[in-house]
Amino acid sequence: MSLILALDASGSACSVALWYQDQVRSQLQPQSNRHTQVLLPMVQDLLAQAGVSLQQLDAIAYGQGPGSFTGIRIAAGAAQGLAFGLDCPLLPVSTLAALALQAAQQVQVDYYYCGLDARMGEIYWGCYRVDHSAAKLVSLCGTELVCKPAAVVANKLPAAASYMGCGSAWQFELPEELRKGTVTVQSELFPRAQEIALIAQVNWLSGGGKAPEHALPVYLRNAVAWQKLPRYRKV
Repeated sequence: MSLILALDASGSACSVALWYQDQVRSQLQPQSNRHTQVLLPMVQDLLAQAGVSLQQLDAIAYGQGPGSFTGIRIAAGAAQGLAFGLDCPLLPVSTLAALALQAAQQVQVDYYYCGLDARMGEIYWGCYRVDHSAAKLVSLCGTELVCKPAAVVANKLPAAASYMGCGSAWQFELPEELRKGTVTVQSELFPRAQEIALIAQVNWLSGGGKAPEHALPVYLRNAVAWQKLPRYRKV
């Protein structure tokens, strides 16, 4: 029986989840913006409610991004710190993949156009297909990217397919051809640890898992992210 802890701080909300006894327990603090203060106490509370200890965990999952630079660093750092101390592997999960899975639990369509506000007038974007019989649970069509909203183009998918739009990127002016092809749009959806845990446990069963030192955040806009990191010099 797998026991997997999942963390996410990629946006303004902060969430934790636990895959335990073939179900997911979760906690979420919307609009917290205090991730460093609330994330680990939420973990402790969730584990206490489930009656398990950190030492019982098989793996730790986290939302690797894309998302807030600060938020995904906090989640990755907390996951790595716990994993080093417990000597257990990490399971990085795309926040856009988690968004697609959440949308799929509400509306059944062929493809999910997932997008998040990337600030600086840009969006994070990815197209996913969800297949509950597949080993990976969610599959990326093409690549995840960061771009101007007007630069997003529909993937070359079957013309008869149905699509759903989800995430904060849909609050922007996206190309009309993209909007015309969607069955419904839910711009209020955001990534959660609950879906990260679901994807992580499937990845875990299929042999996934990384050593803590090899699990890093995914920024997509790497050049800007590295400019924000502190510069060190020898003394």
